[in-house]
Amino acid sequence: MTAFLIIGLVGAFLLLLSLVLGDVLDGALDALAGDAFSTAVIGAFVAATGFGGAAAQALGAPAALSLPVGLAAGALFAWIAGSLTRLVRDGGTDATPTGEDALGRDGRVVTTIPDGGFGVVDVLVGGHVLRFNARADRPLDQGVRVHVTSVLSPTAVTVAPLWDELT
Repeated sequence: MTAFLIIGLVGAFLLLLSLVLGDVLDGALDALAGDAFSTAVIGAFVAATGFGGAAAQALGAPAALSLPVGLAAGALFAWIAGSLTRLVRDGGTDATPTGEDALGRDGRVVTTIPDGGFGVVDVLVGGHVLRFNARADRPLDQGVRVHVTSVLSPTAVTVAPLWDELT
C-alpha cells in the first residue's frame, strides 16, 4: 500500500505543479497527440492510479487486483482532467460588443453634438466603454447623459437626452 500512496502523492504533486505553473511539460511531449499528455492529465492519471490502488488494498484486495483498479481509476480521472482542460481552453467568450449592442443603452456626450452635425458619445456595453459618433435632434453639450435611440452605422448612433437632463 505504501508504494501506491507514494505514486498518488507524486501525481498530486504534478497536479499542484500544473495548477501553479501551468503546463510544465509543454513542449516535452509535443510529438504525442493533443492534450492527452498534458501535465494535468498525467498528474491526474498518476494520482488516481496511486490513490485508487491504495484504496483497493485498504479494502482488502490483493495487489494483483489493486493495480487494475488503480489503473482504471487513473484512466477515468485522466479523461476527466483532459475534458476539463479542453473545456477551459476551447470555451467561447462573449462576442465583441458592436454598435447594435448599444441600442437602448445610456451614455454620456464626450464631444458636443452640434445642430445637424456629429459629436462623440461613450456608451457602456457589457463592461466595455464604446465610443461612437453621435447625432441628435438638438444640440447637446459635453457631459449630457443620453440614450441611444438608433444605430446609423457600426461607428455612428443617434441619441436623445435623458429626461432629467432636459430640465
